[in-house]
Amino acid sequence: MAIPRLHDEPSANELAKSIAQGELSAVEATDAAIARIERLDGPINAVVVRDFDRAREAAGKADERRAAGNAGPLNGVPITVKESFNIAGLKTTWGFEYARDFVADEDAHAVKKLKEAGAVVLGKTNVPVALADLQTNNPIYGRTNNPHDLLRVSGGSSGGGAAALAAGMVPLEFGSDIGGSIRTPCHFCGVMGLKPTYGAIPIDGHFAPGTAGAATVLSMSGPMARSSADLALALDLTSVPPLPRARHASFKGVRILLLDTHPLAAVDAPVTAALRHAADVAANEGAVISVRSSLLPDREAMHPAYVKLLSTAMAVRMPPSPEHPEIGMRDWLKLLDQQADMTRQWQRLFTEFDAIFTPVFGTVAFEHVEEADWRKRRLTINGAEEPFAPQIAWIGQATYPGLPAVSVPVGSSGHLPIGIQVIAPHWQDHSAIALAGILHNLIS
Repeated sequence: MAIPRLHDEPSANELAKSIAQGELSAVEATDAAIARIERLDGPINAVVVRDFDRAREAAGKADERRAAGNAGPLNGVPITVKESFNIAGLKTTWGFEYARDFVADEDAHAVKKLKEAGAVVLGKTNVPVALADLQTNNPIYGRTNNPHDLLRVSGGSSGGGAAALAAGMVPLEFGSDIGGSIRTPCHFCGVMGLKPTYGAIPIDGHFAPGTAGAATVLSMSGPMARSSADLALALDLTSVPPLPRARHASFKGVRILLLDTHPLAAVDAPVTAALRHAADVAANEGAVISVRSSLLPDREAMHPAYVKLLSTAMAVRMPPSPEHPEIGMRDWLKLLDQQADMTRQWQRLFTEFDAIFTPVFGTVAFEHVEEADWRKRRLTINGAEEPFAPQIAWIGQATYPGLPAVSVPVGSSGHLPIGIQVIAPHWQDHSAIALAGILHNLIS
């Protein structure tokens, strides 16, 4: 199963090495990335907040640091970040009309850490309103299209970032994920992304305009890239607790639970085939594949609990509604208790397994839809009409219990990429990245 590729641009690590060795300058790398954005982005509409003048200045300073022998691991590497992250002097809107003119006065945590490592931030990538959709469209910056097929979505809410990566505009992006917002765009666009263990990377500077930035449940920020090595580096640069190294250098003896069905969410045949092919590849390399476990939590019962917690957590971004209600303290604490109990159940499951292989979403990238209400949307899966909303049950398997999950491309359906999730135990983010990287290299 070939993975569609649109370019052959170097990874962030490769580019950093070339700059460090003097094969090209940071200014040259930055100018080349800007030229790619200006040449490619018109019909895609991914990089919507551009900061090219300051980027060129930062690249010049990166070259000075290299000359002085004081270069960081991303010195001179051009990157983008999701529009929802604050960058001093740039607008942060989250797609809200009311925030059209809001300008941040301080960099978000992830942005600070990436800049300290020498990265050159070219600008910010497009998002849906309130970061609340799996397609990317808002009244300020318009719609982002999938670079593999402009009639289809790039995903959301980190849809602009995934599209920029897939088109080869930049090698590294930083996104956020509460309802699949990193993993789903990566699946749709054929790139890689990490939803870290809950709490691994601070979300300081990633909050809706008009709010005070208090941390919320479920939501995490994380890196997006085209290689596992880039994910691992960006994770190390931005995480606060020191994370353990990967447990696995190969698939030999790795215990994998294959979850290719869900009691609530349908999955299309090409996605199932790609997932099972990935499991077969791992098995051929020595992995032990299982398809059931008595320790698997009740996912049918878990999903409505996840949706209620998700909807309540996102209510701060929009007016109260039946979908995003205001609730009392006791109800909120009950939701957190339910989550804690389910988290313990997933932890017990991982006493039997090292990783889980499962879909990100039940289909490849779908065509743009005008219907804003998820509950009214429909998908065609295996020739039948299926509801759209239950599809987030796939990504809820990692989000609700706070587990690390990597979306990795493993195949295609025609010209459209297919990714899967590699889910690992808590704090084993590097193991998830390593296994995803091994799988990607074996299949590519």
